[in-house]
Amino acid sequence: MLALKLAYRNLVGAGLRTWLNVFVLSFTYILIIWQFGMIDGWNYQAQVDMKNWEVGNGQYWHQNFDPYDFFSYEESHAQIPELLKKATSEGKATPILISQGTIYPDGRLQSMILRGISPEQKVIAIPSAELNVKSEEIPVIIGQRMANSCKLNQGDITTIRWRDANGTFDAKEVKIVKIFHCNVPSVDAGQMYLSLENHQKMMQIPGQATMFIIDKNSNINSNISGWEYKSHEFLMKEMTEMIKMKKVGGSVLYFILLLLAMLAIFDTQVLSIFRRQKEIGTYIAMGMTRKQVVGLFTVEGAMHAILAVIIGAIYGFPFLLWQMKIGISMPAGTDNLGIPIAEKIFPVYGLGLIISTVMLVLIITTIVSYMPAHKISKMNPTDAIKGKIQ
Repeated sequence: MLALKLAYRNLVGAGLRTWLNVFVLSFTYILIIWQFGMIDGWNYQAQVDMKNWEVGNGQYWHQNFDPYDFFSYEESHAQIPELLKKATSEGKATPILISQGTIYPDGRLQSMILRGISPEQKVIAIPSAELNVKSEEIPVIIGQRMANSCKLNQGDITTIRWRDANGTFDAKEVKIVKIFHCNVPSVDAGQMYLSLENHQKMMQIPGQATMFIIDKNSNINSNISGWEYKSHEFLMKEMTEMIKMKKVGGSVLYFILLLLAMLAIFDTQVLSIFRRQKEIGTYIAMGMTRKQVVGLFTVEGAMHAILAVIIGAIYGFPFLLWQMKIGISMPAGTDNLGIPIAEKIFPVYGLGLIISTVMLVLIITTIVSYMPAHKISKMNPTDAIKGKIQ
């Protein structure tokens, strides 16, 4: 308690120098928490969006299906297994039939992916119910990115061409009955959705599918011959790895700021020891051990971090709460980067993030404070009282 009282008195007595160091440290606290909160918020929103729109709680792929190999699509379909047929009827899964096609908007040619999906499905957020319309043309829905790429509007009629399972090319007119907005680019960029039944007729493969998406509230992972189960973790691995890289890259900024704050505290401690030689010698002469004096100056330096927590909480807590409420609007064009990102990102501040940040800065500050204070153990009390350092 004596060391704490003396340390606090010395810090307050140092005046502006102390509060400048405390403010920089508190700013470091807030910056680290805010930055990682933004990344965690982006990660959380991306995972929720991908679950709702694309991956569900896992998928079953046909054994020949490779999403990065368009040539595999021709051989990546088979009859729906009984287990998955039952899960589909119970609303726990939805089949998707995938094939490659070509669209001709205004006479232009553009490759795309055709995805057959059940209009009754509620497993993912694709508004497939919009396909339940009667039309002379084949009703289809597309995302905003696809609409912008092909310059299509709701109600437009255009021509598509595809190659069926027998290798025969065919073409028909389709009508855009719905243009939806989605934060996951892989769901709507270059994708066109039509009813599963229509797609099976076009491909001449009734009762077949390429993949199944498991409902996010279900947990089906049985082994099915000819089909490979892909877990939620596998399907989101690329996104998870990218978030980790973002965290590493974002650490550079706060590391520089933290380094400057530590340098300021180190210099403050060195200057303090140099200017307070007589005080140190008096402490030792009055019976304080060298370890106690070293502890006093170490605690004095560490208290910068403790005061920074208090000051940071005063102005940082309202700021972080305000950011959680209003979010951060992303600049125009970010939805074309090919990564799941919402128009607004709402930070997520976990208790673990706050505690780990406080402990990190406190430990580093304590170490930096101990380094110059360790020199005190080598001081001779008599020389120290005279104002001399050996």
